[in-house]
Amino acid sequence: MSASSAPLSGRQAQAARNDTSILDAARKVFLHDPAAPVSAVAAEAGVGISALYRRYGSKEVLLQTLCAEGLRRYIEVAEEALSADVGDWEAFAGFLSGIVEADVHSLTVRLAGTFTPTEELVELAGRANGLTTKLFRRTRSAGAVRSDLHLNDLPMLFEQLSAVRVSDDARTAVLRRRFLALQLDALRPDAETAKLPGSPPTDAELGQRWATE
Repeated sequence: MSASSAPLSGRQAQAARNDTSILDAARKVFLHDPAAPVSAVAAEAGVGISALYRRYGSKEVLLQTLCAEGLRRYIEVAEEALSADVGDWEAFAGFLSGIVEADVHSLTVRLAGTFTPTEELVELAGRANGLTTKLFRRTRSAGAVRSDLHLNDLPMLFEQLSAVRVSDDARTAVLRRRFLALQLDALRPDAETAKLPGSPPTDAELGQRWATE
């Protein structure tokens, strides 16, 4: 048996369980209230505050970890869409659905401005943006979406859907699928009966959400 496949010791196993509990609790607490104190996360996880701080030295580190988790999932969904053996519209719609189902924006944009982005987060965001750009350009070139849809419209669409949230997680998922279906219909080429009003958000406008006080 290799070292990597060896079972964890009792202490290591407990630490792993604590880490999972802390991240699950942090996700729940901060999605409800990004301004909540770390003590609320410890209470939700059922661990002592000292155990939490041994793993995450500050609330900022915990928030950065959650954001990185969201960006990695975003990248996975985008890569799956780009490699999928389906039509251009199906790949694009699958990408949008995958991002919404994973609730990625609740772990990224919803927490924006509450912590300072690290170099790792900047790198992950760059990868995510690059993959999205590649998929969007491919979809546009194929004429699979309305011609006035802009790449910068997508983050706002995701934010609209991530804002749909009720107390029951299962009901939240159903409602998000409902409104995503409406949005997908509006993105098809034959939905372009009139041009979209105004201009899409600029890079600067999108970036403002990540500015800390």
